[in-house]
Amino acid sequence: MKKQMLLAAMSLAILSAYGNAAPADKAAVEQLKPAAQQTQAALWASRVLSRYHYKATPLDDAMSEKIYDRYFKSLDAEKLFFVQADLDKYAGAKGKLDDAIVGENLQMPFDIYNLYQQRFNERIAYARELLKTKPDFTLDESYQYDREKAEWPKSEADVKDLWRKRVKNDWLRLKLAGKDDKAIRDTLDKRYENYLSRSRKLNGEDVFQIFMNAYAMSIEPHTNYLGPRASDNFDIQMRLSLEGIGAVLQTRDEYTVIREIVTGSPAGMSGKLKVGDKIVGVAQGETGAVTDVLGWRIDDVVQQIRGPKDSKVRLQVLPGDAGPDAKPVMISLVRKKISMEEQSAKKTIMEVKDGAVKRRIGVISLPTFYQDFEARRRGDKDYKSATRDVARLLAELKKDKVDNVLIDLRNNGGGSLTEAVELTGLFIDKGPVVQQRSAEGRVEVENDTLPGLAWDGPIGVLINRGSASASEIFAAAVQDYGRGIVIGEPSFGKGTVQTLISLDRFAQDKQRLGELKMTVAQFFRINGGTTQLRGVTPDIKLPQLTDAENFGESSYDNALPYTVIKPAVYIPAGEVKDIVPLLAKKHEARVAKDKDFQFLVEDVNYVKQQRKDNLISLNEKERRKERDEQEARAKQRDARLAAAPSADDPILVPDPKEAAKNAVAAKPAGAKQAKQAAAAVKGVSRTDDGLQGDERSLSAELEAEKAAKNAKDVLLLEAVHIMADEVSLLKTDTRLASRVLPYAPDR
Repeated sequence: MKKQMLLAAMSLAILSAYGNAAPADKAAVEQLKPAAQQTQAALWASRVLSRYHYKATPLDDAMSEKIYDRYFKSLDAEKLFFVQADLDKYAGAKGKLDDAIVGENLQMPFDIYNLYQQRFNERIAYARELLKTKPDFTLDESYQYDREKAEWPKSEADVKDLWRKRVKNDWLRLKLAGKDDKAIRDTLDKRYENYLSRSRKLNGEDVFQIFMNAYAMSIEPHTNYLGPRASDNFDIQMRLSLEGIGAVLQTRDEYTVIREIVTGSPAGMSGKLKVGDKIVGVAQGETGAVTDVLGWRIDDVVQQIRGPKDSKVRLQVLPGDAGPDAKPVMISLVRKKISMEEQSAKKTIMEVKDGAVKRRIGVISLPTFYQDFEARRRGDKDYKSATRDVARLLAELKKDKVDNVLIDLRNNGGGSLTEAVELTGLFIDKGPVVQQRSAEGRVEVENDTLPGLAWDGPIGVLINRGSASASEIFAAAVQDYGRGIVIGEPSFGKGTVQTLISLDRFAQDKQRLGELKMTVAQFFRINGGTTQLRGVTPDIKLPQLTDAENFGESSYDNALPYTVIKPAVYIPAGEVKDIVPLLAKKHEARVAKDKDFQFLVEDVNYVKQQRKDNLISLNEKERRKERDEQEARAKQRDARLAAAPSADDPILVPDPKEAAKNAVAAKPAGAKQAKQAAAAVKGVSRTDDGLQGDERSLSAELEAEKAAKNAKDVLLLEAVHIMADEVSLLKTDTRLASRVLPYAPDR
């Protein structure tokens, strides 16, 4: 399934998102029905979408057919549950879903979902039945693991054969990892039981959101319906703060488990909670009754724990190291505003040797373009903002006397358009940044109006296929102004602007109807082109890790086309065309000798071939051969990772404050710590253990994540090298420097 189809594929949350504690022997599956406010929300959404969307499309029979197709695919993206006869049964609905919305009768889409739930239960029951037998791994057969583009199974026999191969593959993975038949049966039976438990936690709000997104995304890929809870979470993501206790939660078996504690939060300051503790009950205030949350969906538990600032919440907690029969303890906490610092801009400094001198490169990582809109609107002088944070980091990097700055926008999916414009303004004096064209064809230019720069030295922008929307606006503006060098792979290609429209204004009796995230404009570069469909093409290309056919704007079947408009009036800030070929030549010579970079290229090519083949052998002998080859490659990488770094590798310069803090907390390293460090290195390239995330211990998962974070980021280090090369060229060629850096002729 395409990774970006997140909202359309909400039904897949049954496999990961909502926990797994519902009783497995529940006699009958609840038949879900639409609520009155949902039919009202659908009607008002259709009126807004058909009139005010950038690509306004009438809700008619033609649209109904598109909704029908997308709804079935959203429910069963990999075509594992429905058979063709199920689609034929509801063929009459193809041209009637528009009538269902307008007539405020959504029973039909709910009936389709209820059939899906029935089929889901049947397939999982069959999978569990297959565990009573033992697969024959001597047969020469294979399994197609990506079925998004496959045909629907024609018959029950076809879908059973599909599940036979799926179970066989699950079994073989565990067998290759060294598990015996009993352990394999136990692991898979629990896994499939958990699938059922999670699916039963889906409710009418989930079903309605899946259906409404099938409608919204049938118009255009970036238009979505957000139910009341999804709307709240979207708001939290944009302002990077919430009011709660500061604990990241996860569902494991029947329990809500603490996965991470935010430093400085009520949970952290109390000293009473630790990673691995299980929350089994929640109570409000000093005297509120305890609500048993064992087996609840994770988002329902979160809803109970969040609350107004300075209010009290009491948690009934089983210590993580206690047995299931241990007595829970009651912990009282006062909720505070929690800042989601993991998503905030961060800086590091890398040093690169250049002969006898060292080049200092400041790297600013920006995961999203965030802004606390409400705080800014009410005049809060300390409101949270990506631009404000980056400006502060740039001031610090100036004091650190860095020679160049690299803005890392990899996997930054966008956010606030205002932030993209204001962030660009930190690097240019004044002028247009992006153009917007409305549905009526009116073009408006978004300008940086503040004179002066926060950084007048050279800059680079690192992007990948996951850099989208606001990231592309910023990267394109830097490129069009000649202000810096764009490095990486072609970006996502999202050239559209969305706005949030609350449907609550149309509600009766103050009901919450949710929001539409609706496309209302298309943005264009100041040179008149657009990033739509094509994305931003980097000046210096790094290996393309993703498949453009399956990820990015070009993978959507209804994406808006590429087009151009008249350029804005702007004066380029610099000219990088003369320096790019020189940097590219140095880059190509360096990576040709870089073993880590070549390993990465090999891995990329290997994965691309796997995607192309889209088949995995179910023959044990063949799979063992493949595994042995992969392990041999992994050992090469482990040896390389364990070796001393090259003298030419960029070196991370520790932050003095962090270094001091770590020194105080540090303990003498012993044999145990040495073993853990070695395991962390090995964990970066660990072989397939056949398990899914929640089947591993929490400590193992956290250790693997830590190892992955500490793994060598080959692409970032190469981008840092390129930035260092640029400094060297500018230092030795004053005429080149004057063209690249018009704001800083002294450099």
